[in-house]
Amino acid sequence: MVKKLFPTLIYENKVVKSAQLNKELIKEISHYKEEDESGQKWSEKNYAGGYTSYNSITNFHKMSPNFAELEKQITKHVNIYTKALDYNLKPRKLAMTTCWVNVMPANTYHPLHIHPLCVISGTYYVQVPKGSSGLKIEDTKMSFLMSAPPRNNNSYYYHFKPKAGDLILFESWVRHEVPPNLSSSERISVSFNYEWL
Repeated sequence: MVKKLFPTLIYENKVVKSAQLNKELIKEISHYKEEDESGQKWSEKNYAGGYTSYNSITNFHKMSPNFAELEKQITKHVNIYTKALDYNLKPRKLAMTTCWVNVMPANTYHPLHIHPLCVISGTYYVQVPKGSSGLKIEDTKMSFLMSAPPRNNNSYYYHFKPKAGDLILFESWVRHEVPPNLSSSERISVSFNYEWL
């Protein structure tokens, strides 16, 4: 008998009525991409060719009705996900603490990383052109594999290929990356963290 112990659970779903919301989000993101000088400077050094508000504006869910609506929708999915994870959250609760935007033109990428000190992290996809990069999740046992031979049909990475309106959630300690955007159009997403408060 073979038992599967300690699986890594990743949540993927669609946000309802996302088309109109995405139109409004694109307008706002385009505005901040042009006006956020601090984010532009940080992106020049750390997000080659693209724009992220990761180091400048991280509270969009508190600034805008459209992002507040997105937070409301995401929280519904987070509640489903945490039940699947069998979390015992009482007497505290999970809450979105940071929310930022990412604009990735051709060849922009995001290397492997985690989200320290958070519980649930994720990405909501606003605009995903055909041929643009998805989300790459690393096997959580990667650092312990040592002399393991290669697997025949089961890679050490999983590649999600999201579309606009899709939502992906994962525990914040799961390493992930965004490979280079191979599309000539911008890939736009919203990333966020939930903490146990």
